[in-house]
Order: sequence, then C-alpha cells, then structure tokens
Amino acid sequence: MAENTISFNPIGIIHTPFKETAGMPIQPPGALGINGTVEVFPEFSEGLQDIEEFSHIILIYHFNKSKDFKLKIAPFLEDEVHGVFAVRAPKRPNPIGISVVKLLRREDNIIYIDNPDMLDGTPLLDIKPYIPDFDAYPDAIAGWQEKHKGKVRKHKSDDRFKK
Repeated sequence: MAENTISFNPIGIIHTPFKETAGMPIQPPGALGINGTVEVFPEFSEGLQDIEEFSHIILIYHFNKSKDFKLKIAPFLEDEVHGVFAVRAPKRPNPIGISVVKLLRREDNIIYIDNPDMLDGTPLLDIKPYIPDFDAYPDAIAGWQEKHKGKVRKHKSDDRFKK
C-alpha cells in the first residue's frame, strides 16, 4: 500500500475570522465583504510574482479538522442524501477543499482576500489564478444544486459535519 500514499506539505496558512464551523459561510459567495489573509511561507513567496494581476484566485487547502468521511451525506442546503463526489462537503476520502476568493492586494508573502469560507488556520496546499476563459462555463449545469440557486449567500454552516 505504501506506493499509493501521497503526501503534501502546506505552502502557507489561511487566516479568517472563523474559529468554528457553526455559523460560517458554506461557500465564498456567502462570505462577501468578509476579509481574510493568506500567509504564504517565505520559502514559497517568490512564486507569488504577478499574482496581484488577477482579481480572483483559487485556494486549494486541507480540511485539517475533518477526521473521517462518508460516501453518502446530506450536504448543506438540503436533507437529501447524495454521494460525496456530488457535494462539496468537508467529509471526504481526501479532505481537500477549493475556494475561489477575491484578491484584494498582496504585501510580500501576505495576500489579502475577500470572501473566505474556511476555518482560521487552514493549511494551504496551492494557489492558482482564476481565469474566466479557463474556469467559467456558461453552459454548466449544477445538478441537484440547480433548485438551490441563489441560496448559498444566505445559508450558514451548522455542525452536521462535526459528527
């Protein structure tokens, strides 16, 4: 089994006002106007060159507080059960999260962001620029989420994934 092991080391830490999951936004649109910072460790700061030219960035991070997973779960916004790969819940076989956040500015190895939806102290695995030509599909269909369009901005996290 050892050859199947994959190991990542954080390149930084995400700082947000959210100390616990209950009451925090469930996705970035629900965190508009809330600010945070991304602290990139100094040994990786050279890789930030030109990042401030982008209005949004994709943060890839580790759900470090998620200790187990379920293959079928009821996600936020509804009580119906779906497969884990059809939801964005933190209880995953590989607890990896992604969020598109607004980049406000960069000062050395610190990136100031708007709309963070992760816990304070979340380990950062990678950063990628959000590029509309690459990342936005106007004809995309949101599956079971279609019936919940527009609700994500108002919905807050509860403790359903703490269990």
